[in-house]
Amino acid sequence: MKKLKKLKSSKEKSLSSDETHKEIQADLKDNIEILKELFQDCTDVVFRPLIAGNVHACLLFVDGFVDTKSIELHGLKQLIEEHEVNRITAEFLTERVISISSVSETIKLDEVVSNVLKANTVLLVDGLTKAIIFDAKGGARRGVSEPTTESAVRGPREGFTEILRVNTALVRHKIRSNRLKILSKDVGEETQTNLAILYVEGLAPPELVEEVLSRIERIKIDGILESGYIEEFIEDSAWSMFPQIQNTERPDTVAANLLEGRIAIIVDGTPFVLILPATFWQFFQSSEDYYDRFHIFIFLRLLRISFVFIAITLPGIYVAVTTYHQEMIPTSLLLSIAASREAIPFPMFVEALIMELAFEALREAGIRLPQIVGQAVGILGALVIGQAAVEAGIVSAPTVIMIALTGIASFTIPRYNMSISVRMLRFPLMILGGMFGLFGVILGFLIILTHLCKLRSFGIPYFWPIAPMSFKALKDTLIRVPWWAMNERPNQLVKEDVIRQADHLMPSPPKAGEEGSPS
Repeated sequence: MKKLKKLKSSKEKSLSSDETHKEIQADLKDNIEILKELFQDCTDVVFRPLIAGNVHACLLFVDGFVDTKSIELHGLKQLIEEHEVNRITAEFLTERVISISSVSETIKLDEVVSNVLKANTVLLVDGLTKAIIFDAKGGARRGVSEPTTESAVRGPREGFTEILRVNTALVRHKIRSNRLKILSKDVGEETQTNLAILYVEGLAPPELVEEVLSRIERIKIDGILESGYIEEFIEDSAWSMFPQIQNTERPDTVAANLLEGRIAIIVDGTPFVLILPATFWQFFQSSEDYYDRFHIFIFLRLLRISFVFIAITLPGIYVAVTTYHQEMIPTSLLLSIAASREAIPFPMFVEALIMELAFEALREAGIRLPQIVGQAVGILGALVIGQAAVEAGIVSAPTVIMIALTGIASFTIPRYNMSISVRMLRFPLMILGGMFGLFGVILGFLIILTHLCKLRSFGIPYFWPIAPMSFKALKDTLIRVPWWAMNERPNQLVKEDVIRQADHLMPSPPKAGEEGSPS
């Protein structure tokens, strides 16, 4: 405890000192001495002394953050080979020595410390009161690969990585316009995590951009390690079960939402990008909905919405009907259920609850285990445990079928965070069904529906365009009409540049005698 207090007081002393707020001195030794004190016990921070003629210099960088070959090729080689060492200036270094494109200067020691920790390289020269900062980032990082959580049959195979500038470049590759704006912010007192806020000027409402920046500015925390931190700090309703901000690993999804007037937040160190504002229906849309013929995805979207209703209400309806409303079940089916439950010692509610919890445990185990083992646990566990439970007389076969159908229904939701919300909501509906029958299930469903209608995401109604109703926006909600019929952007966000394509783009067969017509 004494050692901990000693370390704490030492840290407070270090943080309260004004060493980092000093300006860079002309004496290189003084600067290095201060910086070594600030980076005490930081064995990954490299101080590389250099001598070029009569000039003494020092390079600072974090080992593993930078590409040492790039430093040698674009900085060290030119400095060592430079013969005009008697007139070294900051301008001389940036114009003739450092050949990397991203170069800046600073006179503050705190900016030197900050840039070194942000994976930049700093050059200090004896006699200069300025430090040269250049970008030579490198090291072992994961490359661009296919997203693991949003696989698609048709569409791009590239996904975001943990490197911020790679991610912004992937979006810029999709939207090659100077209207695409990228603002940078640092959040986290200790981590100094870099964020990029992306929006298309003229499409995203200025007041929405200001609101996002204001909410991010209010975040005061020691560290940001993933975009989920930001999501919890800036969402409208912290106690809602439903996600109010979409996350994605796909650059094409981000680009499509930016073109509809939304804002994206990219966090350094994570491949999951935030998209806001988000509506309820947005979580049931997949990127490949727009890459294939619209007939297919009209059917698939309706199927997803139907199965969401099943995933939320089926366990509650099953418990309510078999417990209180047996007259609603066909006689032959009722006799079959009664025969299968003859030896079951538990009431229907307890039986369904046991199977639901077992199914969720198997699903969680399958996610956490290695991929090959996890799949085996998920499939074999469900089969073996379900069959064994039926044979042992713990649960009935119709209950196992109902739980399996409910689980399959939840898998049809494209977005994982919405899928979790749906899975959790079926438990209170099942409790209400066990207590009050169908009246309890309907009451619970109405409460959920009322909450959805009241919820907002950055001022946008969460249930829009159903509530409030917008017939134009329905073209891309429950169904997806052809591309040639979607000539306007969502009017809830975009107010000025509403038209996204020309009219009369519907394809038509060529007339007889025209080029391309059958002879």
